Parts: sequence; C-alpha cells; structure tokens
Amino acid sequence: MAKTDSVLKAAWLIAFVTVISKLAGFIRDMVVANYYGASLASDAYFYAYQFPALAVTLLGGIGGPFHSAAVAVFTKIIPNLKEKPPEVAEKLFNTFVTSSFIFFTILTLLCFFFSHQIMSIIISDGNPELINLASTHLKIMCPSLVIGGLIGIYYGILVTYKEFILPSLSPIIVSVVIISTLLITGGDKSGIVLATATVVGALCQLLLQIPRVRSLGYKIRPNFDFFNNGNFNQILELLFPAVLSSTVGQIHIYVDMFFASSLSEGVWTSIGYANRVFQFPVGILVTAFLVPLFPIFSTLVAKGDMQGIKTYFNKGVGMLFFGAIPIIIGILVLGSDGIRLIFERGVFDERATFMVTEALWFLSFSIIPYVFRDSITRVYYSFNDSATPFAVAFSSIILKVLLNSIFIKYLNMGIGGITLSTSLVTLFNAVVLGVLISKKIKMDYAILFKNLIKMCVAGGITLVICFAVSMWFDKAVELPKYVFELTKIASIGVLCLVVYTWFNIIFKMDYAKELLERFKCK
Repeated sequence: MAKTDSVLKAAWLIAFVTVISKLAGFIRDMVVANYYGASLASDAYFYAYQFPALAVTLLGGIGGPFHSAAVAVFTKIIPNLKEKPPEVAEKLFNTFVTSSFIFFTILTLLCFFFSHQIMSIIISDGNPELINLASTHLKIMCPSLVIGGLIGIYYGILVTYKEFILPSLSPIIVSVVIISTLLITGGDKSGIVLATATVVGALCQLLLQIPRVRSLGYKIRPNFDFFNNGNFNQILELLFPAVLSSTVGQIHIYVDMFFASSLSEGVWTSIGYANRVFQFPVGILVTAFLVPLFPIFSTLVAKGDMQGIKTYFNKGVGMLFFGAIPIIIGILVLGSDGIRLIFERGVFDERATFMVTEALWFLSFSIIPYVFRDSITRVYYSFNDSATPFAVAFSSIILKVLLNSIFIKYLNMGIGGITLSTSLVTLFNAVVLGVLISKKIKMDYAILFKNLIKMCVAGGITLVICFAVSMWFDKAVELPKYVFELTKIASIGVLCLVVYTWFNIIFKMDYAKELLERFKCK
C-alpha cells in the first residue's frame, strides 16, 4: 500500500509537470500554426523533423530506449541512491555517453551529406520544391540526433535517482526557444528559422540536465571500455533491439509520409498537429504512470516477485484505461472545437481545421491499445527483453503498408485512412505483445478487461449524453467565436467527467471510488 501510494503521488506530480510542459508545446504549435499554417513550408519542416524527432522524442525522451535501458541497468548496480555512485556506475555512465556520442555523430554526418537522397525516398510523390526545402531543413536539424541520444542517458540517470521533475519539465525549453525565435523574427516563408530554433532548443534541453547529473557524482570522462564490460553488454542487449523497435515505429511514420505526399498540400502538417493534440492528454497519462512504475517493475523482476508485477501492472493499466476513455469522448465530441480554438488564426484556416480534426477522430481509437502496448512493453524491458517488442513492431510494417494502400488507394479515405491504419496497427501490436508475455509471466488480464468493459459501457452512455448536449449547444448558444468554443469545451468537459465518474461508481469501479475519495480529501 505504501508503494502504491508513492507511485500515485509520483504520478500526480509528474502529470502536473507534464501538463505544464505539454501546455508550452501547445502554445508553440499555436505560434507555428499562426506563422506557417498547413503549407509547403510547414510540410517540409514536419517531413524533415521526423529524423531529429526520432532521437529527441523516441530514442531520448521519457520512456525511450536510452532512458529505459539506463533505468533497467543502473537500478540494479546502485545499492544506495543517497550515496556517491559506485565506481562501476560512473564508468558505465561514461562508456554509455562515449559510445552514444560516436554512433550518433556518424549518423548525423550521413544525414547531412545525404539529406536530399533521404527526402527524395521518403516523399517521392512530393514536388521538387518540397523535397529540396525538406532536405535543407534536415541538414539544419540533423545535429539533434547526437543531442537526443545523450538526453536519454541523462534522463535515465535522473529517473533512477527518482528525480522525475527535471526530465518531465525540460522539454519546455524547446518550446520556449521556438516561440521566442518566431515572435522576435516574425518567422520566414521557407521555415529555416523554425528548423534552426528547433535544434538550438534541443541543445538547451540537454544543457539543462548536465549540472544536476554532475551533482549526483557523474562527471563526463570519455571511456572507451566497450568490450568485456558486462554491464555495458547488458545495456546493449536491451538497447539495440529497443532502438530498432523505435526505429521500426518510425518506419511506420515514414510509410505514412510516403502516402501523405501523394495527397493534397498540408496533409502531413495536419497529421502532425493531430498527433500533437493526441499526445497532449495521452502523453500525460502514460508518462505520469509509467515513469514511476518502470523502476518498480525492474526491481520486482530482480527480486523474482511475479505477483507484484501483476498487481502493479493491473493497477497502473487500469488507471490508464479509466483516464483514457474520457479522452476519447472529448476528441469525438469536442475535437473540431478544440482544433478551432487552438489553431484557427493567422494563416491556419477552416480547411486546415477540418483536416486536423478528421485525422484526430480516427487516431482517437488507438488510445486504449496505445496505453496497453506501452505498459506491457515496460514489462518486457524489465525482463531485459526488447527483442520481442522489436519483432512485433517489425512484423507490423507490412500490415501498415497494406492498410494504407487499402484506405488511401482503393477506398479514397485520404487523411483519415492514414490515421485509421495507425490505430489498427497499434491494436495489432498491443494484442500480440499481450499474448507473448505469457512466455515470461502468466499475467492476469481477466479482472483488467472485465473492468474495461464496465468503463466502456459507462463511456458509451456518457458519449451519447455529451453528443446530445453538444448539438444543443451549437443551436442554442450564441457567443463570440473563441468565447463560444472555450465555454462549450469547459462545460461539456466537466459534464463528461461527472457523468462518466458517476456511472463508474454505479458499476462499483474501484478507480472511480478512489478518485472521488482523493478529490474529497483535497
């Protein structure tokens, strides 16, 4: 009970900090949308950004392979977090940093010198102007590959020492740099200013971590002890397949980029904004619960406490499911209102709003499998197994290509077809990973999914009520545009939470009771 309460407190704290970080990201997106809309320049930026995003967000971010590998290994070799790190931990840190710097420097140089060829392959159906501009953006942002890998290592050290605030808060730096740069310069037609601000922001994000990690006893001293190093080999055994797995996930995005380039201008920008809106609430949920839970999973595996893993998994994922369903309802009922409120200003017009909303609607169906997939993946990592998640992700590439072809080429679903295929692939990955984990531990899903069914029933009733109120609101309430959208979102949002929680209490859901009790205490 003490551990559970500690996890919940950490989750609430991380959620609060992540909300601040995500809000800063939202403001950044609003500013970017105001200056660039859904245009050729924004498409070029978001096409090129997928490469630095692979390092900064997927590889180096909270929950990424570098962070996860560091936590999984360092938690097992540091006996006391309150004392100076043992020599073996400090050497391992420097070996990890040195090897990552060398690897990503080589990768950065390849991206720089072959940027045009890379963009020509990824957006082969795009016009030459788009390819050339995206190539220029990639050259500017490719140093983020080095920065992102190092950020992940520093995040891993901080989370190992149960310091969750700084890693969760530091992404704000990127947003602040981009916002400040665009407001000062007024942007530019090519998006070069935006690309430059992005790489500068990533560098600032790394520099923010260094002083705190140094104060813990980890000073940078290049170490080339890459061979006959047991602990480093453990990191590589976990890291290599995990990096491949994240890279394979990125290949899914490259597949989407290929198909999106055959559609109208601004489609890829709209998918990018839809993903950002999607990641705002879902990212808060996943980050808040999985960051404090992952070190616990690793510790329980080391102790051989299989029952403890089942308990914490069902508790954590159950809470994620409970929070995910209102998010789905909110997107389906208020998605267009939210997009209009956030982005529709400057050169971001009604057409762009509709494209982002359409992409977001279909993407919302992936939330439940998304949180389950990310949660069960942490269990695999705790067993030092990242090969299985990689194999599953790799096998789904063919499914992704097939679904995109069907939805776009044959059914002409356009932008919605791309995000619907993403949702179905996420479901496929979640189901397969959930089944294969039985080779390591016999998970008890019965209670978890029984509760999910109850939540879905409560959510279905809530969706009907909220949709009816939304239609009434559109007909009966007359207010200035942004005041109307804000009032509608706030009113129906509160209604959704109240109705959903009330029905869950009727269905005797423990999560709803616990939420209500904590709310009363506060």
